[in-house]
Amino acid sequence: MRVGLAEDGGPVWIHVALWRKRIMAARTTRQEARARILAAFTAQLDRMIPEDESVPLKGATFADFEDQAEALAQTALPVVLEERAALEPNAKVERAGRCPHCGSEGVYLEKEVTQPEVRSLHGPVVLTKQHARCRLCGGSFSPSGS
Repeated sequence: MRVGLAEDGGPVWIHVALWRKRIMAARTTRQEARARILAAFTAQLDRMIPEDESVPLKGATFADFEDQAEALAQTALPVVLEERAALEPNAKVERAGRCPHCGSEGVYLEKEVTQPEVRSLHGPVVLTKQHARCRLCGGSFSPSGS
């Protein structure tokens, strides 16, 4: 990344970061995020320990219980990470800001929004990613920094 100097003598990337903070909005609300997380956790917990006392518990050994707990974690924790990422103020931008490669303001948001799957410690996580391109240097970047 090329770091030039802004009009006040500070590095351009600091000004880009400060400008981004003022214009970004989360992709979801806390209430929506909590509801989705609780639904994922509850669904897996109901498989592991059903509320209905007449439904027998699955598994007979501690290893079985560990496998069930791991399945719960592998299902619920990626949802927690996806929702937490969507709550970040920089999850969605209205304008692309400045190019992180050359500092130009001649950038635009591309229409395409992708949802790459990344591998976390807790399983696959799908993140929503916006794309921007610089008219001056031709560089492409994600304005949200993802």
